[in-house]
Amino acid sequence: MKSADRTVDVLEVLADSDRKLTLAELQRALEVPKSSLHGILRTLVARGWVETDERGSAYGIGLRALRTGAAFLDRDPVVRAAGSVLARLRRQLDETVHLARLDGGEVVYLASRESQHHLRVMSRIGRRLPAHATALGKALLAHRDWEEVTLLLPDKPAALTDLTVTDRDGLRAEWEQTRLRGWAHEDGQNTPGLVCFAVAVPGVPVVDAISCSIPANRVTDAHRDQVVEALLVAVEEISALAGAR
Repeated sequence: MKSADRTVDVLEVLADSDRKLTLAELQRALEVPKSSLHGILRTLVARGWVETDERGSAYGIGLRALRTGAAFLDRDPVVRAAGSVLARLRRQLDETVHLARLDGGEVVYLASRESQHHLRVMSRIGRRLPAHATALGKALLAHRDWEEVTLLLPDKPAALTDLTVTDRDGLRAEWEQTRLRGWAHEDGQNTPGLVCFAVAVPGVPVVDAISCSIPANRVTDAHRDQVVEALLVAVEEISALAGAR
């Protein structure tokens, strides 16, 4: 069991890194004996789950790992249902739209459709962000009791920008407002200069949400209303399609 845990730990650390890591860096991150770590890496490289550089001195997530992630996306009913809906939303609004799922105190991006506008935002599938700093996360946390929200959030929520709300009173005020109006909003809390609106997808339990990201200099009251209305319609369609499947 220890070997299996360590293998998963290695894959998760490499997946979270934006560059290849040396054996020493992995050892420091995982606190695993070098001999055990080297054996795990040798096996993972041989199986294609991890790749190494030409000198064999640094390691990164391998091509084989893509198969598992792709299988999850191909078989998940909500992801499959959301594909055509997000594509239509992107054409309708000409803005970037996302689907994400709550996982503990974070949201994981499962699908994206990019607008033609050049937004300075990373939208890769599998990306994780703290729920408290995203409209997607705020929309999903609003479907939970405040007591559960406090358990999901870290004791000291991280600030992704200068505008990220991290104090409990501020987060609770946003939680209450989101519950009251039925959609979430954040302005520059995740990415400077970017406004985002999000709505949770109906389900039991509610774990998925879709969002629309807009450059702040193009947000008007009329555009906000258009986006929110489109999101509210879209989540009902996604829920119905996923249930039918």
